[in-house]
Amino acid sequence: MKTARLWIVLAGALLVGSSLGATAARADGLPVLGVDVGATGVVTPSGQARYVTIPAGADTVVARVNARGGRIGASLLLPGTFTIPAVAYDGSASGLSGDGHTLILIEPRASFPRAETRLAVLDTRPLLWRTTITLPGDFSFDAVSPDGSSLYLIQYTSALDPTKYNVRVYELDSSRLVKAPIVDPHEPGEKMRGQPLTRATSSDGRWAYTLYDGAGKAPFVHALDTRNRSARCIDLDALAGTDLTHVGLKLDTRRGLLIVTRGAPPALNVDLASFQVRPPSTGTSGFPWLLAALLILGTLVIVAVLPFRIRRAKARRQMAGTLAGSP
Repeated sequence: MKTARLWIVLAGALLVGSSLGATAARADGLPVLGVDVGATGVVTPSGQARYVTIPAGADTVVARVNARGGRIGASLLLPGTFTIPAVAYDGSASGLSGDGHTLILIEPRASFPRAETRLAVLDTRPLLWRTTITLPGDFSFDAVSPDGSSLYLIQYTSALDPTKYNVRVYELDSSRLVKAPIVDPHEPGEKMRGQPLTRATSSDGRWAYTLYDGAGKAPFVHALDTRNRSARCIDLDALAGTDLTHVGLKLDTRRGLLIVTRGAPPALNVDLASFQVRPPSTGTSGFPWLLAALLILGTLVIVAVLPFRIRRAKARRQMAGTLAGSP
């Protein structure tokens, strides 16, 4: 009976969710209203499915939807109002651990600041509720470690300025918010400020790269190592004072680069080993060595073959002359 009720609620929620679309009044934990990625969801590491959340009155339907055909593989009716976390204003979604076993949801905000923040922790195999975290103060979700043991949260430290914040760690095993914030050890005294514009995440879920606008200063990439609880802030001075509307992030793991794009073309490259920033000409284009090698090889072949052909043609002409002079 309970299963039948869940499917009825799920069908109704899907119908309502599809009719509301992006005009829904819900909002994610980000400090502005209107960003909710619950209906589009977060993709599993394999890419074969995605987890979505759909409001169902005072409850929330959580569903795993197969990428092919949209078939619902699993679903859960969760008491309370929760959504898939957005981690940037372009609608980048997160909340699923790199191993795919832990899913974090956040209670949508109705205002800024809020007095407390609630997050729901779910197991995905099978899809079950594990616990609900209630924290005093205003937080948004940032990332989760690959094994799902640690959550990374953005704690807003000013009731008037949402660009002021700390990155905090919450340990699920001990149900403890670690006191010390995550800072760049190379710049321990520098306070991060800004609004998250877009996000790129490594395939194993270890690294979360977030592009911030810098709140009037140079934009920067916050590179968060969710396995080792460390971070680096990478200043993008070349983008200071420019239009960041169409700036994005793209990972090129083959070459070890984080590519900062402006529309389609690359704007800057970040070396993932050294975190050094360089122009795209040194990483994405440069001298066409392969083409040059092919041209040189072709020239050598011509040089090697041409004298042989000349000698053979001369020999044929001589033979033809000899035959013509024979009686």
